[in-house]
Amino acid sequence: MKVSCNREDLFSAFQLVSGVVPARSPKPILQNVKLVANPEESVLLATDLEVGMRCKVGGIEVHTSGEVVLSTSRMTAILRESTDPVLQVEAQENQVQIQGQRSQYKLTAESPQEFPEVPNFVDEKYHVISGPLLRTMIRRTVFATDVESTRYALNGLLVELEGNRLSFVGTDGRRLAIMRGTGMAVSGHNTKDFTPVVPTKAMNLVDKVLQSDDEEVHLALTPAKVIVRSKRAVVSSRLVEGRFPRYQEVFPSRSEATVSLNVRDFLQATRQAAIVTNEASRGVDYSFANGKLSLVAQAAEVGQSQVEMPISYDATPVTITFDPRYLIDMLRVLNEESSITLDLIDHQSAAVFRTDDGYTYIVMPLTRER
Repeated sequence: MKVSCNREDLFSAFQLVSGVVPARSPKPILQNVKLVANPEESVLLATDLEVGMRCKVGGIEVHTSGEVVLSTSRMTAILRESTDPVLQVEAQENQVQIQGQRSQYKLTAESPQEFPEVPNFVDEKYHVISGPLLRTMIRRTVFATDVESTRYALNGLLVELEGNRLSFVGTDGRRLAIMRGTGMAVSGHNTKDFTPVVPTKAMNLVDKVLQSDDEEVHLALTPAKVIVRSKRAVVSSRLVEGRFPRYQEVFPSRSEATVSLNVRDFLQATRQAAIVTNEASRGVDYSFANGKLSLVAQAAEVGQSQVEMPISYDATPVTITFDPRYLIDMLRVLNEESSITLDLIDHQSAAVFRTDDGYTYIVMPLTRER
């Protein structure tokens, strides 16, 4: 194999696929990526045996077709430090040579035949989703997952597809994020007979490969795997094993008070009040009263904060304690200019935040004697 590569294009592709490559692995070849170069298309492949990515590489002139296994860390360093706009990459047997105008590297390389297969998108049943919508659905839910969970299937997003309706659900047991949207089902693609939970890592990778505001994305799910195709890359993954909680049971059956909050103002007030919190005292008291929201926090050996913001509120006064981190996580993925509606019952019951574009966020309050 012999190719001439635009350094910036190859570096960009390496940065994407490096998110798949494991830092440690009993199979050393997984800490490499595979470059397959043909006149029609050149692709970088990476996998950790659970998640895989095929990423198109632009700016490659193929002199001789072929494939080579490249060290992810060393090749990334070469591409980052080099000042050459074009690099020559030539592979022969168990060695690869990378050459620029003023630098040359010879690296040992493992056999391309030993590199595991990385699935391509060949599914005939799938959903077509707008790239910007898919990005929004991921970002508004993936932060609520529990990547270290050994209980239930909390380290991923539940994906529900029925007809043209889509739902992404993420939870860590203390909060729940749901984003709904629409797509187009092809050949009757749906998830009515199973409950697919897509790993958080895979969803974050999908988010990274979505770059164009006008692209359409293809999403295919089976009981065993998920595969997503964008303009630039194909991301595949096994599904999370285990049972996802019955999230529908978390929704409160009633609401005693409803208040509309400006996202920017509410985020600023929450950040200000959270300044004096610490690990031992995380709670901020949110007091909703006539025309005013008061946020009070107090932590031993730190001090006290009190922040007020005007609101439109004329229901029964309610004081409820939240971990401000859970609210900040949610508010920073929303449009700051928008408003969010909060439904309250009392200081012990789950609070429900909603937007007008299909997003729901439920958070449990902290327990505090009153």
